[in-house]
Amino acid sequence: MTEVISYAYAVARDAGGALAEALAGLPGVADAPVHLVRAGESGDVVAAVSPVPEEDFHEAALRANLEDLEWLESVARAHHRVIEALAARTTVLPLRLATVYLDDERVRRMLEARQEAFAGRLAELAAHTEWGVKIYVEAPAPTDRPAAPPADAGLSPGRAYLSHRKAQRHAREDAYRDAEEVARRVEAAARGHAVDRVQHRVQQGELARGPGENVVNDAYLVPLGQAESFRADVSRAAEGLSGVRVEVTGPWAPYSFATPPETEPVRGAAP
Repeated sequence: MTEVISYAYAVARDAGGALAEALAGLPGVADAPVHLVRAGESGDVVAAVSPVPEEDFHEAALRANLEDLEWLESVARAHHRVIEALAARTTVLPLRLATVYLDDERVRRMLEARQEAFAGRLAELAAHTEWGVKIYVEAPAPTDRPAAPPADAGLSPGRAYLSHRKAQRHAREDAYRDAEEVARRVEAAARGHAVDRVQHRVQQGELARGPGENVVNDAYLVPLGQAESFRADVSRAAEGLSGVRVEVTGPWAPYSFATPPETEPVRGAAP
């Protein structure tokens, strides 16, 4: 028989007892049913949890599985699906992907130990959503040969090559300068709406989907009433500047703002 452990998705407040209905029939990681673990018999701070095979989540297996993009995408989709189902009903504190505990009792102990910090952060995040803002530079890639004959036909091939590379370098420098200006505009526009900001590492490799080089990857915490104004104002930041693209995504559950500053993050391994 396969041993199972408890996978924790998020912490939330279940004051009206309606979250169980939101999770009914919803498949979690490994298609397991999702249930709630409550802090104390009458507490309203809960964690969404499901059983997962221990063999997939012990330290060595997890390290290998995180290198498997197909497995990782499947877990991430299920993780996000559960959090979004909760976020449709209440404020949630998403936990880190692949946060696991030996059993539900360990989850309960964690909730009871951190109940006050979780309740405070849930109150602070109520009626707020997260929005992502990425800035991309779409400068032309360098090439070894001019795309067209040089404007000055009197240039030697060597000088024509150098002139071409110089023009390319200037075009790229202009694009990066424009990206800096767009970043300033985004910050100024966001300042009028957002109440918090987290600067993430720019995306590269498999994570950098779409054209261009990601040079800014920020998350903003925005009150619900300011969301559409935030999106519209930030989206206009690149107007009039070529070679720079602004991508605004959301609204999301507050993934980037979930951990209370004074609380140690929950570890992503069974304690």
